[in-house]
Amino acid sequence: MALTKDLGFGPDEQLVRDQARKLLSDSVPVDKLRVLVARDHHEAYETKIQPASWDDGLWKQMVELGWSALSVPESAGGLGMKTIVSVALAEELGRVAVPSPLPATLAATAVLKAAGATAWLEKIAGGEAATLAITPESGSWEPGDTDVEARAAGAGVALHGKAAFVQDARKARLLVVAAKSAGGVALYVVPVDAPGVTVTPDRIVDLTRDQATVTFDGVAVDAKSVAAGEGKGKAALATALPTILTLLAADACGAAEWQLQTTADYAKSRVQFERPIGFFQAVKHPLVNVMLGIDRARSLTYAAACAIDEDPADALRLARMAKAAASDAAAFASDRSVQLHGGIGFTWECDVHLWFKRQKHTEQLFGNAMQQRAHLARILEAAV
Repeated sequence: MALTKDLGFGPDEQLVRDQARKLLSDSVPVDKLRVLVARDHHEAYETKIQPASWDDGLWKQMVELGWSALSVPESAGGLGMKTIVSVALAEELGRVAVPSPLPATLAATAVLKAAGATAWLEKIAGGEAATLAITPESGSWEPGDTDVEARAAGAGVALHGKAAFVQDARKARLLVVAAKSAGGVALYVVPVDAPGVTVTPDRIVDLTRDQATVTFDGVAVDAKSVAAGEGKGKAALATALPTILTLLAADACGAAEWQLQTTADYAKSRVQFERPIGFFQAVKHPLVNVMLGIDRARSLTYAAACAIDEDPADALRLARMAKAAASDAAAFASDRSVQLHGGIGFTWECDVHLWFKRQKHTEQLFGNAMQQRAHLARILEAAV
């Protein structure tokens, strides 16, 4: 099926993107971001529990503007907008590297939407931040792979086990948990402060996010907690996977754009041999290559977003292509931004390290470029 010529990115979508760009640039300038997440190296990496600072007031503004409700169907109290709107928003979030529960909430929304969990979608539209607790300690990103078990407990069910690599767990209020049982994988929604839930923060390099291992020790769940029944959870996760991959790709594109613009500005102002260093081909050519990599990744990202709404059968292929290209662009932009800042680029005082570390984290989430291409090879092989 041919996709819409403008990939569904019309005036309404541009309005949301422009609104987001202005709010985020005004609310999270670089100097504020540094104070928020990285006052000094000791606080960031050497304290017993790594900080997970974020601006709760900004989150409330996002909710008031309807950002948490963008992808929630109108029937569940949301705005029911196209996927490309959330993707454009994710790109702006990556551009400013804002610490926020919104990226995790958008991913959780995609899963709950695929599961048809209307009641929980209503809560997200109302401002409840959510995150996915679906990954085993092995690090598998395959839908349905989980270490959490749902065991019979009296007249109900109790959750036992651990979910690893839970994004922004200390910012979220709700956990979307994948749990296995004899009947297959089910999805449950559990408050992060429910009895039996323990959140153990991970120590990670990315200072703009937090990550945790969540332990479930006999966490009681009832019928209201079920987002997808036994045997239906894996299908819901698989349906949501293209959206999750595309959101991550958009974040990487936005962050890479910041790295490109910041490095280009530095190349114009840093003088060496009586000329701005941007004059020299050894600097300007890599910057052009960064730009080309971003444009390639962004084109695939927008195409994947459009396919999720218009051609779901091809969405996973395009989403994996987008995540692979965005991971490559993130790696290259990160490398060049540090190198072309010269000696200062390697220091704590240079802002570049915040985006560099966010990009390294984004690259690995739900599979890096090599893993995405391995999946693509299987998709193409199956189509022959």
